[in-house]
Amino acid sequence: MDPQLLKVLVCPVTKAPVTLSDDKKELICKASRLAYPIRDDIPVMLESEARKIGQDEYETLR
Repeated sequence: MDPQLLKVLVCPVTKAPVTLSDDKKELICKASRLAYPIRDDIPVMLESEARKIGQDEYETLR
């Protein structure tokens, strides 16, 4: 993921910044507790495509 792109991407729900997951397969928004998939190196920033982050996983996020 291009670091410059990561700086400008925000969660479409909360407008909060997103971070790259450790496995580099998702963009994580802690504010909305959503994980947006990255498919073929393209972030899919649609709420309908996002995965909800459970409490246990949320507590392990940096």
